[in-house]
Amino acid sequence: MISIPDIPAGSAGQKVRLVAIPRLAQGGRWRVEAMRSLSEPLLLWFTRGQGRITVAGNTRGYGAHNAIFLPPQTMHGFEVSQQVFGTALFFGRDTIADLPSTPLHLRIRDVTPQNELTNLLENIRVETEGTRPGHDRAARHHIGLLSVWLERQALTSADVNRPDAARRLVARFTTLLERDFRSGLGVSDYAQALGVTPTHLTRAARQSCGRSASQLLHDRLLFEARRLLVETRMPVKAVSESLGFTSPAYFTRAFQHGTGKTPTAFRRAG
Repeated sequence: MISIPDIPAGSAGQKVRLVAIPRLAQGGRWRVEAMRSLSEPLLLWFTRGQGRITVAGNTRGYGAHNAIFLPPQTMHGFEVSQQVFGTALFFGRDTIADLPSTPLHLRIRDVTPQNELTNLLENIRVETEGTRPGHDRAARHHIGLLSVWLERQALTSADVNRPDAARRLVARFTTLLERDFRSGLGVSDYAQALGVTPTHLTRAARQSCGRSASQLLHDRLLFEARRLLVETRMPVKAVSESLGFTSPAYFTRAFQHGTGKTPTAFRRAG
């Protein structure tokens, strides 16, 4: 039996940085579209284009002037077309800002808060890239103001998610999945830990995000496999073992089915 975890925010050390959203997909769209999580908070501010984003097993459409906040260890993935633009703010793992503890999807319809957020992000960018005395402290203060902006928008927005029972169940599933996806556990194990049947869990996942529970699990495994193949020199056998596969041959078949390439070919192309 596995239990619902209390996931820590991660270790300290990584710094604040701003990245244009299209750059996140450099090296392959799988880097943004496949299910994965970060050990630091993330804010996505979309200023152009539209697509679909899945956060904690809940899929919604996004468009221009949508702000999406993701706490650490929140499983997510989103579409990025050539028309999409915006800014991703990575808060770093040592942030001391009082940020939300749950995901937010804010549709900012009024010009004034749109401009406020754009200006806050620009001020953070200037200070994090600057060399003037006190720039680190100034950046922290701007991030503090951003946390206040998020709190106010969450309180006043009529479009903040109020998840139903199915979405709450799938959010709990993705929390477990994020902790234990390397363990080799199957959907039936997660369903048992959540006190439901595998059929009920799969039905809830399809209702919440249009994918089965098994598809969410495999997508998370495939992201991690691709990341390890591209970013490390771990042998394929070691990658397979680290992700809980029973054999390298089974891992190769599953990887090729999901990506169209063998692990070796994918590493070579990357």
